[in-house]
Amino acid sequence: MNVTIDRYIYATIEWLDGREVVLESHDLGLSARYPAAAPLPIDGQLDLPKAVYNRIVRDALGGQALPLRISTYSEVPVGSGLGSSSALVVAVLQAFVDFCALPLGEYDVAHLAYMIERHDLGLHGGRQDQYAATFGGFNFMEFGAEDRVIINPLRVKPHVVNELEAQTVLCFTGVSREGASIIEEQSQNVRAGAVRPIEATHRLKESAVEMKEALLKGDLRRVAETLRSGWSSKREMAQSISTRPIEDALETAMAAGATAGKISGAGGGGFIMFLVPLAHKQRLMTALTSRGYRSESCRFTTEGATSWRT
Repeated sequence: MNVTIDRYIYATIEWLDGREVVLESHDLGLSARYPAAAPLPIDGQLDLPKAVYNRIVRDALGGQALPLRISTYSEVPVGSGLGSSSALVVAVLQAFVDFCALPLGEYDVAHLAYMIERHDLGLHGGRQDQYAATFGGFNFMEFGAEDRVIINPLRVKPHVVNELEAQTVLCFTGVSREGASIIEEQSQNVRAGAVRPIEATHRLKESAVEMKEALLKGDLRRVAETLRSGWSSKREMAQSISTRPIEDALETAMAAGATAGKISGAGGGGFIMFLVPLAHKQRLMTALTSRGYRSESCRFTTEGATSWRT
């Protein structure tokens, strides 16, 4: 169960005269230049756009390397837990779809983004982030065997969306983290047959169904209850998911009037999503600020990956 918010990642592709591929990350202040040859080296520097370039050249361009400038800009910090890595891959892919007129639909883009992250780069994680960034909006996602994926857009009533939006606060813990290592710990627990993490995984799956029903019925009290129980289950999946700063932020928010809170993404840091009645929203944000946390409102979006030419 997923919804997209108004935090964006932008990707730009430009032709270059000469025989170079130039990569730029404007938010990180990083850049790199390579000969226009494929594959570009995966060496720890701007590997996400490199991996997209390598895939496109190999699978769509018959191995013909192109001299390009690929620039990205992210509105959220690295390790935020908001799916920024997957959103970046999707953004660069969507730019290539437009740039090269590739016949790829939403499911194709999301699946290819998943393959690039999980197989080409070997990064641990699921596939919900790629599909969320590609499709956008409120979606109930079903994942099955043999790469079977069904994305079910939800027709959540506007007044429910508006009220949920009004009650939502994002809190940045100030800690960026590497989600892949936390996800690998969760996977190891499941492979080892650890009872509590496995039971928690099943409860999280059930909570997605409960959240879908609560949203469609407009039952915000149940939305808060499901969010609380989901966080309780998530805590049990791996020891590194929750930290002292996360627990401190949660305790501070609940004492200030929040009805629910849950870490976004793998855990260990990044952003926490809180629900709080509008009457207590300012008190909550002031309390979090006094503890050194950054809090902000957000809006939900209906669009996923889009591209345009200038």
